Amino acid sequence: MLYREAGQFKTTYRADQAVFPIRQDRLGIIAILVIAFGVLPWTLNDFWLNSIMIPFLIFALATIGLNILTGYAGQLSLGTGGFMGVGAYGCYKLVTIFPDLNVIVAILLSGFVASAVGIFFGLPSLRIKGFYLAVATLASQFFLEWAFGRIAWLYNYNDSGAIEVPTREVFGIAVTGPTATSNHRYLVVLGIVVFLTWIASNLVRGRFGRNWMAVRDRDIAAELMGIRLLPAKLTAFAVSSYYCGVAGAMMVFLWLGAAEVESFDINVSFLILFMVIIGGLGSLLGAFLGAAFIWLMPIFLRSAPEMIGFSISASTVEHLNFIVIGAMIILFLILEPAGFARLWQVAKEKLRLWPFPY
Repeated sequence: MLYREAGQFKTTYRADQAVFPIRQDRLGIIAILVIAFGVLPWTLNDFWLNSIMIPFLIFALATIGLNILTGYAGQLSLGTGGFMGVGAYGCYKLVTIFPDLNVIVAILLSGFVASAVGIFFGLPSLRIKGFYLAVATLASQFFLEWAFGRIAWLYNYNDSGAIEVPTREVFGIAVTGPTATSNHRYLVVLGIVVFLTWIASNLVRGRFGRNWMAVRDRDIAAELMGIRLLPAKLTAFAVSSYYCGVAGAMMVFLWLGAAEVESFDINVSFLILFMVIIGGLGSLLGAFLGAAFIWLMPIFLRSAPEMIGFSISASTVEHLNFIVIGAMIILFLILEPAGFARLWQVAKEKLRLWPFPY
């Protein structure tokens, strides 16, 4: 088999603690990035880019944000959609107040607005946890929805109550607005997602990640070991909200082009939570696997019957989607709580020991 570690010796701690210590993994990631950056934007049509690839990457980034909070820090949140909305409205105000600001910089800065809001709503996490914390974050979701619809300053007093994305250029190329092409928007989304995923991988493997996982596993023991609970929990809320805010800004500026309050309702929060559960708690890879499964499942259910000669209505596809996702969540919670990420890890371990897998 090709997946072998034989002959790959680690001579330094740095090499042993690398994100991808196996050479085949590094080559695989390089190949994926080459295809994603150099092949897909020039070979896929507008439907694939606009309806599949761009939303998949955006939801994957939001799933990483929730996974940092729930999977690594153990703080359950149902306010992801609201924090995504904070990032979207924050980016809208930034490009309005500073029209000459680079839109990519505005998208990245909007995450700090969501981070500040996330810290505020994360303050109760020192006293409450579990179900009660979920209820508190659910309250933040409803409050933020109310603010998006009632505070007219957020949407510049538009009669429609919606935020509309203006055309912005980067190096003379339009990346937002109606004149922006799908491949340019895809490349911007892909670049931001890859960069922030690399940042997240370093965070969860460093001091912050160790503190989060210690609090997740046993908060009282972590406090006795010298970990300060409030800073650890608030940093998890801050980083998680930042990622969700950037995802929300990209959702409006690089995908939808316009948005209303309903674009960030409670359904979005549950959708991201389902992606975390199915993909795998405490795994960055699981965020991408869960987002791919949840987003691609309706497309598969719609196209599979047509391939074999059957026709199926859109309403039936929607109902089947709910049934399949619900059944998958129950099965994963019972049989494999770690989700797709754990299944992929087990498959890799078997390949490494082939032909004598355990």
